[in-house]
Amino acid sequence: MHTSTMLPAPRGGGFRMEGYWVWCGSVVQGEDGKFHMFASRWPKTLPMHPGWMTASEIVRADSDTPEGPYRFCEVALPARGAEYWDGRCTHNPHIVKHNNKYLLYYTGSTHPQSDPEPPGNFGLTDPQCIVARANKRVGLAIADSVLGPWRRADEPILPTRPGRFDSFLTSNPAPCVREDSSVLLIYKARHYEGNLHGGMTIGVAYADHYEGLYRVLSDEPVFPPESFHIEDPFIWQTNEGYNLIAKDMEGHLCGEKYGGIYAESPDGLKWNLHGQPQGYSRTVRWDDGTVQTMGNLERPFLLFQNGKPTHLFAAVSDGSDGFKDASDTWNMVIPLKQ
Repeated sequence: MHTSTMLPAPRGGGFRMEGYWVWCGSVVQGEDGKFHMFASRWPKTLPMHPGWMTASEIVRADSDTPEGPYRFCEVALPARGAEYWDGRCTHNPHIVKHNNKYLLYYTGSTHPQSDPEPPGNFGLTDPQCIVARANKRVGLAIADSVLGPWRRADEPILPTRPGRFDSFLTSNPAPCVREDSSVLLIYKARHYEGNLHGGMTIGVAYADHYEGLYRVLSDEPVFPPESFHIEDPFIWQTNEGYNLIAKDMEGHLCGEKYGGIYAESPDGLKWNLHGQPQGYSRTVRWDDGTVQTMGNLERPFLLFQNGKPTHLFAAVSDGSDGFKDASDTWNMVIPLKQ
């Protein structure tokens, strides 16, 4: 996809909640015919970043149309106790409908600390944040209905691996569930450097069945961070292999910091980046004729209908400098040309 395929975004579309930071929109059409968005939220009594690390919860909202606006329905994956690997935080939802099952991939975390005190001063050096970040893992919840109930596992599907590039954490799952129920899963990872974590990397895993063992396919990151610094991948299968869109962290790949890259791969391991200009911009056109450069436009998710991408969903902020000056965040929707 490319910016030229993006139609004006509806001002009243997407999903936002009063009093909450909203992030990570992922949409599926349910058995009821409605469109259901699974998103992350956490209270604005905490800072946007890193408040999500300890207080995020995955919620479900619905709409009669893909554009929305989406109405809050319920907390889909609530906190369930510090003893669970995902007991204190659920984040990064990615919903997939496969046959008669709904597969909700997500990042979970836990910690044995109390809630931040006082909330407004919470930061990256607080014990809750340090422990919650180190406990981030990728998991899978399964349901027979988009309304739940969700069966959550006692273990993550992507644990960390000592001595490897994913020794510190796994997060940001981007699954491609194939017709035979096998899964190619792109994910974000960090490794330990002494007692601290290293830079952000991207790995790829494979499972013969979505409920089965997920096996990491490469001993090295798929995208070496020194040449391919990306986050928030989204992948889908094509006749030639796989396509990917992702957030360009530095702008070295697509020409715009926090813009989007577009890449192709025959096997999910070796990726070819399209030349510039490519991907998408965080400057969007609204349906009222105005143009706005968003502080963030990330966590891209494509809604496919009848085998074709029809809408791009993205987590956005209203500031000018990423998370630093955002006063509001929400999930926006951008219709695509067919």
